[in-house]
Amino acid sequence: MDDEEARTRLLDAAEELFYRHGIQAVGMDRIRTASGVPLKRLYRVFPAKESLVTAYLERRDRRWLDSLRTAALAPAQPRARVLAVFDWLADWFTEPDFRGCAFLNAYGELGAAAPEIIRTHKAELHALLTDLTADPALADRLLILTEGATAVAALTPGPEPAHRAREIAELLLDV
Repeated sequence: MDDEEARTRLLDAAEELFYRHGIQAVGMDRIRTASGVPLKRLYRVFPAKESLVTAYLERRDRRWLDSLRTAALAPAQPRARVLAVFDWLADWFTEPDFRGCAFLNAYGELGAAAPEIIRTHKAELHALLTDLTADPALADRLLILTEGATAVAALTPGPEPAHRAREIAELLLDV
């Protein structure tokens, strides 16, 4: 196994364990066991848990935003693009392993020690919403709807929070 394969295996294990159980609850030994990567190689690839947490969140950020961006840009009409965000959220909220926003979960656990990627992720989400609306004030409101729906869905999984947020987004788009 080379370092790249070890990195992938470690990130796969970290993503599953951190998202399901929390960053603080999962030690490096548990990640080593789940990944099958020897301890020496683990610490060569990720010298500290903080570097693994940052890499996990960076990878999740790219995949999450790429998926959302693809879904939002699929419709031709600007209004439909905005509403596609909430349709995408409804699908995400029904995934069997959905546990809310990994970035807010991480921030809630780590506070001031949280990696900068958390703030970057939220800024990129806001930028996407601004691109879709060409209206920063509307994007601010849509970001709050998106984040609120995600928080509610974390407590009561299912598509309903996204459907309600979509209804409110439609009202905002009509104003």
